[in-house]
Amino acid sequence: MVAGMADKSIGIIGASGFIGGALAREAAHRGWRVVGFSRRVREPGDGVAEWRESEPAPDCRGLAVVVNLAGESVAQRWTESKKRELEESRVGVTRTLVGILQGLGEAERPRVLVNGSAVGYYGDRGDRELDESADAGEGYLAELCQAWEEAAQRAAEEVAGIRVVRWRTGVVLGPGGEAWQRMRRVFTLGLGGRFGDGSQWMPWIHLDDLVGGMLHAIDHDLDGPVNGTAPNPVTNREFTRTLAAALGRPAFLHAPGFALKLALGGFGGALLDSQRAVPAKLLLSGYSFRFPTLGKALEDLL
Repeated sequence: MVAGMADKSIGIIGASGFIGGALAREAAHRGWRVVGFSRRVREPGDGVAEWRESEPAPDCRGLAVVVNLAGESVAQRWTESKKRELEESRVGVTRTLVGILQGLGEAERPRVLVNGSAVGYYGDRGDRELDESADAGEGYLAELCQAWEEAAQRAAEEVAGIRVVRWRTGVVLGPGGEAWQRMRRVFTLGLGGRFGDGSQWMPWIHLDDLVGGMLHAIDHDLDGPVNGTAPNPVTNREFTRTLAAALGRPAFLHAPGFALKLALGGFGGALLDSQRAVPAKLLLSGYSFRFPTLGKALEDLL
């Protein structure tokens, strides 16, 4: 286990972001030395003991673990130029990182790479329960995630002594998160509602379990794909009903599928995709979720 190493050091690409910042704080709380990577060197703080420049390339020497959370938000219309940005910020950055790891000597090379991915990997799969053994789906997001994971997997195949975790994140609920802030604002105004007919499964996870699960995966020798989702996914209809009830607000409105696609293009269509993803590897390895149900997560967040 990495936890047993004398040097518990973790480098986070994306440490200034929503998830990266939470991971930095929790890792520091657990005794890790945290190094953040940024386009410009920042002052230490908020759990980050040291900042290193990420341009032209992140300096990963002397770190036990590297976590790559880089990626432009997909929550926008996917023009051709935007698709290029999405691909470069994920696949391109990961390829660069793996190239850096290949060039490091054995003594200075990280032992673990945790690379971001998403449940979009599975595409639109209806009611089928999806653990990490499920195959890839179809569509732009699925193809993007496949290319992203293939770039990360090269480290496991071509860099001796490194373990690679491909972390497939669901909708993250937590203070400061883009998805949660938008949903809370809209539902508080009484303007919330389901997407399409609401039958699509919506894998979610509380921010505390996301970072807790990620550190668990590092400490417990998990590798390959890991679903970063809560053990009890809900349909979009159930999510809408539960959030509205927790806020004491109505949720009679809904966004028809054709309207989502017209307004948001490919991203609007992705909001209708159904992914009943479950965290089989985390559960099998003994991770205990603090917020296993949506009700408990919303009780904490609200």
